[in-house]
Amino acid sequence: MSLPVGFWRAFGPGLMWAAAAIGVSHLVQSTRAGALAGFGLAGVILFALILKYPFFEYGPRYAAATGRSLVEGYRRIGRWALWLYFVMTLVTAVIHQVALLLLLAFLIQFTLGASAPPVWVIGGSVYVACALLLTAGRFRGLDLVIKAVVVVLAVSTLVAAAIAVPRADLSTLSLSPLAMRALPLGFILALVGFMPAPVDMSVMSSLWTLAKDRTVGQRSSVETVVLDFRIGYAGTAFFAFAFLMLGAVVMHGSGETFSEAGPAFSTQLIELYTTMLGDWTRPVVLVAVLTTVFSSALVVIDGFPRVLDRCLPNIRGEEEPGRDRSPGRGYWVMLVAFGVLNLLGLSLFTQNLTPMIDFATIFSFATAPVLGYLNLRAVTSDDVPQDARPGRAMLALSYLGLALLGGLTVLYLVSRIT
Repeated sequence: MSLPVGFWRAFGPGLMWAAAAIGVSHLVQSTRAGALAGFGLAGVILFALILKYPFFEYGPRYAAATGRSLVEGYRRIGRWALWLYFVMTLVTAVIHQVALLLLLAFLIQFTLGASAPPVWVIGGSVYVACALLLTAGRFRGLDLVIKAVVVVLAVSTLVAAAIAVPRADLSTLSLSPLAMRALPLGFILALVGFMPAPVDMSVMSSLWTLAKDRTVGQRSSVETVVLDFRIGYAGTAFFAFAFLMLGAVVMHGSGETFSEAGPAFSTQLIELYTTMLGDWTRPVVLVAVLTTVFSSALVVIDGFPRVLDRCLPNIRGEEEPGRDRSPGRGYWVMLVAFGVLNLLGLSLFTQNLTPMIDFATIFSFATAPVLGYLNLRAVTSDDVPQDARPGRAMLALSYLGLALLGGLTVLYLVSRIT
């Protein structure tokens, strides 16, 4: 199959989305799933990857078809939709960033040993470094860095997975999502909530699509943009199962459980991998883990200010920004504001890494049907040309996803009340 004309010029936003996705959901949640149930939750992960796919694809599809981001799509649905997205994003933005920075800081601290500075210093330094990189390179620099980091991440994870394969016990394998019945519902929802990413990241994807077009000076076709996204999505699926396997091989049946405290969790993550796979694999494991978290942190640090900056003029009722609009002053104000909030979070939540992640992921699961519905409304609106809208199969999958994700959310809320 030949690639669409101009594919390589437009290639990148899909990898950027994948880099943002392959972080908490994969390194933490997939690994914990493997540790808890071996390969028993493979079907749950597959279930999440399939059912949530349309809602993620609708972001770049809408941007390529209309020249606008999903922020404008929400505004055209109604001001209530935009406000709903804005509030949801504010709730998750700081938690998501702090969780990534905490995990990265603990891993760096573990790598440096006794000479390492405090966690808040490391996490703050990483945030400043990312902010400076974004300031100096803007989107073009981010695009180039992520492509390089994803290559390192792919190679190191492939090596680690190849080492683990001979030790894998597939007797626990289940491709049925019904395997989740024997496990805590809260953990299942936390796993699905961030697998492969929270649905609100579809808005970031639409903005990165527009930014890429602005960088190359040419509008990409819907076919090209969708293919770019699918390549990134396939990558997130591969890494999800790779980290599931690593967790299953390293921890399942060992009698060990992951600590909720960040320092202990990070130590367990590295030590158990190297103990099981061999001490010589420590550099491979460290590179795989560090690049996973760093790439996710870098892209998320750019993504949240970018979407909130896009929201502000729409909320104020100003004229809709077009495809050529670069991030405005609000982006840089948000970048600084998030830095201050992240520093505060790094100081307060040092010992609460996994509970904080579980809260963010369950919240993302509960909001997934709402944002999925808004994305579906946007991509089937009159703004999108008929030939650029999703086909019948994709629409059927969308409705099935909304029904099942919504039903599970109601089930969880009822279980919490009763």
